[in-house]
Amino acid sequence: MAVEIRRIEPYLWEIPRNGKMRVPGRVYASEHLMQDIRGDESLVQVQNVAALPGIVGWSLAMPDIHWGYGFPIGGVAATEARSGAISPGGVGYDINCGVRLARSELTADRIRPRLAALMDALFAAIPSGVGAEGAIPRLSRSELLRVLVDGATWAIGRGFGSADDLAHTEERGCLAGADPDCVSERARDRGLAQVGTLGSGNHFLEIQRVALIYDDDLARAFGLFEDQVVVMIHSGSRGLGYQVCEDYIRRIKPRLAVYGYELPDIQLAAAPLDSDDGRAYLGGMRCAANYAWSNRQVMLHVVRETFQRVLGLGPADLGMRLVYDVCHNIAKLEDHEVEGAKVRVCVHRKGATRAFPPRHPDVPPAYRESGQPVLIPGSMGNYSYVCAGAPGAMAGTFGSTCHGAGRRMSRTRAKRESRGRDLIGEMERQGVLVRATGMRTVAEEMPHAYKDVADVVEVMEQAGVSHRVARLVPMGVVKG
Repeated sequence: MAVEIRRIEPYLWEIPRNGKMRVPGRVYASEHLMQDIRGDESLVQVQNVAALPGIVGWSLAMPDIHWGYGFPIGGVAATEARSGAISPGGVGYDINCGVRLARSELTADRIRPRLAALMDALFAAIPSGVGAEGAIPRLSRSELLRVLVDGATWAIGRGFGSADDLAHTEERGCLAGADPDCVSERARDRGLAQVGTLGSGNHFLEIQRVALIYDDDLARAFGLFEDQVVVMIHSGSRGLGYQVCEDYIRRIKPRLAVYGYELPDIQLAAAPLDSDDGRAYLGGMRCAANYAWSNRQVMLHVVRETFQRVLGLGPADLGMRLVYDVCHNIAKLEDHEVEGAKVRVCVHRKGATRAFPPRHPDVPPAYRESGQPVLIPGSMGNYSYVCAGAPGAMAGTFGSTCHGAGRRMSRTRAKRESRGRDLIGEMERQGVLVRATGMRTVAEEMPHAYKDVADVVEVMEQAGVSHRVARLVPMGVVKG
């Protein structure tokens, strides 16, 4: 299906309103990236999302956009809180899939002699792969309820980190309004044994070094310096979050006629925010988000312990402190300016990162003057970026920016094009050690399957949405 789209600014394109669209669609991209974007049905999905009841402003897509379930991955949409809809497809199956970056006091040269041993130990300590069970014992049902309500606060209370970690986590690692009664028994069962697990797909744990500083002042504010060793963790809510999404898609789909919703794609299935279905989904989604923050918090604790044990360092010498933790797949009630008026909206971010600018009241105090840290992972074995939110995000994207490189080919095609190659050997020859449960995920996640994250980040900087702070390159990668 051809989509009419025109360039309105050097890095911004618009799909004019047509058909059932309530607002225009807007896509942030360069001419080069638009060639890849036109290669799948994601622009059709941008157009479809514009038909959501109560949507305001625009249906938005970041430059890492690619086809997803209902919403494109890399999609952002805000619906009015009082009369708008909530769509589980606008959050996605991996609720609060996110990225956590921790910095250390170590330089790359200091760990290189022990890097192989360190990667072996991390691979052994943090379970990865489909269905992997956690780095900590299976939870009791009562303890799981605390995880769902308290998020990362639960993990800190169990000794997995400190209060300083909460101060450097989006929402302090806990969304208010989580309701365990809105999480099915099947979802709870799936969550009992997966706290402290990486998972599979595009999830990873990387030891990285800071290769390049773009902004000295912001780098100092974030505690970063050149050649510094950092650790990036990319994971989410695992089977529990998947099940929450699945449960509510099945619940809401048959009720669209009840709400009088006529949508161009059944995968956009949505319910009014003020309906029983809408409130229940938000209660369950918040539980899954809190589970994800607990999951990443536990993994960070295990990473710290593993570094100390393998390198023979104490906590002070290691100095591993959290820079920030951001979520990519979430829906949040926020205040934004729409047509000159302050409006309470539900911002769906699916494969998009919050990017609030300096002095925004929701930016943690540690970063109030610098802007919220934004963590943008690249493809496996490629570079990643630390950025900061900029004023253009509030004006154009409901405080959102990109979340990664974005796929340019399907997993099936990536596996086909990787056939017969010694992928792990290729990575090692580039100086990157890989530890993986199986070769399937490695083949699916190789750099050739993704856009160049440098191009993606450049678009958002040129558009004034987020600002580059540092480039990180991997030394070692753990995959599921």
